[in-house]
Amino acid sequence: MRGGRYVAAVTDATLALAPGECLALVGESGCGKSVLASALLGLLPGNAETAGAARLADGTDLLALDERTLARTVRGRRVALVPQSPAAHLTPVRTIRSHLEETVRELTGAAGRKSRAQLREAAEAAAERASFPATHLDRHPHELSGGLAQRAATALALIGDAPLLLADEPTTGLDRDLVDRTVDELRAHTREAGRALLMITHDLAAAHRIADTVAVMYAGRIVETAPAGAFFGAPGPRHPYARGLLDALPERAFAPVRGVPPELGALPAGCAFAARCPRADSRCRAERPPLTEGVACHHA
Repeated sequence: MRGGRYVAAVTDATLALAPGECLALVGESGCGKSVLASALLGLLPGNAETAGAARLADGTDLLALDERTLARTVRGRRVALVPQSPAAHLTPVRTIRSHLEETVRELTGAAGRKSRAQLREAAEAAAERASFPATHLDRHPHELSGGLAQRAATALALIGDAPLLLADEPTTGLDRDLVDRTVDELRAHTREAGRALLMITHDLAAAHRIADTVAVMYAGRIVETAPAGAFFGAPGPRHPYARGLLDALPERAFAPVRGVPPELGALPAGCAFAARCPRADSRCRAERPPLTEGVACHHA
């Protein structure tokens, strides 16, 4: 960063995701969830550095690939992305139909094999899959609401049937019925076809509906991973921050997590959640807890 300052946006992120499974990554804004997804597809800014490995089932390390390989053989084909800000990823001078038809041609090998009518039909089928209304296909991105732009981005991401889908806040701007329809489509895309889904979300109800595993991120670190059934049911989360997320839901205690997260460029020496945690002691403030048996807490 400016002045030679270094910010560790994501640290020690260890995740495993099998075909047919959905892992929901949850946490407050700014904790590093979207940075993690961007790193997997080589979409970080030029001043960013990555270390470690992110391996696909065949051993391919995504973090070791060059831009040409990522663009031609990975993005959309092996790893697809529903971006967090879809309006910013859509070309403003082209209609949604044009976006979809181009993506069908590129990702399904339809160039030269499909007639214009067949290509149009395939684009409309892709739109329907993400509940994008056919009446809006000939509109430009600026003519869409946030929810419609989100559905357009989801339709584009599903076209290539990539083995791994990264969905970054795919339900933003949608009403509850559309959230459920979108989540159900993503679940079918994942479980019925044996694909993997990493879903980044603030919507815990959506995570509950779709996830097999939940990972909770706080201040750039994963502080808990747990099976979704145990996380949302009994015995519940083990990390105080994760418990606080659930307790903040209206259907539960409706109690906020007090305080604010620390700046990633000025993390404390100990547990990053210590200043907000009612159970914090001197050890928490001095010693950062490792992620052990799925939880990073001295008092789990």
